[in-house]
Amino acid sequence: MDFYTVFILCGFSFVAGFVDAIIGGGGLIQTPAILFSLPQYPVPTLIGTTKVPSLSGSLMGAFQYSRRVAVVGRFIGPMMAIAFAASWLGSWTLTRVPNNFMKPLALVILIGVFIYTLTKKDFGQVSHRVVTASQQRTRMWLMGGGIGFYDGFFGPGTGSFLVLGFITLIGFDFLKANAHAKLVNASTNMASALFFFREGRILFTFALPMAVANLSGAFLGARLAILKGNQFIRVFFLVLIAATILRFAWDLIK
Repeated sequence: MDFYTVFILCGFSFVAGFVDAIIGGGGLIQTPAILFSLPQYPVPTLIGTTKVPSLSGSLMGAFQYSRRVAVVGRFIGPMMAIAFAASWLGSWTLTRVPNNFMKPLALVILIGVFIYTLTKKDFGQVSHRVVTASQQRTRMWLMGGGIGFYDGFFGPGTGSFLVLGFITLIGFDFLKANAHAKLVNASTNMASALFFFREGRILFTFALPMAVANLSGAFLGARLAILKGNQFIRVFFLVLIAATILRFAWDLIK
């Protein structure tokens, strides 16, 4: 094992956990890092390896937020179960179908998200009930299926898409959206991690130290987000979305 490579990957994983805990999108840091550092391994194996640190970080974020933010318990449990199943299906599909077409589609969606968030100053600043309980249940479960599959099949930006969905479709503020997003993301990461473990596609010599680093970053990121509140998260969200757009655009034109 190359300890220098492990050290570098742990550094990226720490930053990924920190960013992911604040607004999601840690995979945009962690995934390119491992793909670049370990090009001798198949892509599904490297994606599977990142799911272990992603799971540890999302569990830490979920724990930190749930201690301070009320969770819609009667709907979030079934949503997590649906997201788990959808993520497993997405991971299975990844081992059989290329996912290159996802990047241009995600780029278009993210540009729309950035423009909307930038122009709507009160976006995610307060919680407001905009849907009935029945609509809330349906929307949360559909989100679980759609975004869960996306996470298993492609992944980058999943946390941000979950936060966006909870704000626009359910009416949560950033903090409450983050609390629910971390629970769902933990479920999707667990499904993918279990799938790739079953397939023998996890490099534990890299995955385990990266998991410790990611968890540490998630602890600090969640505490900072809770301390600073919605306005801080909104700014961080815009910066992350802009960085993601530039990253995807660069990948497409190079």
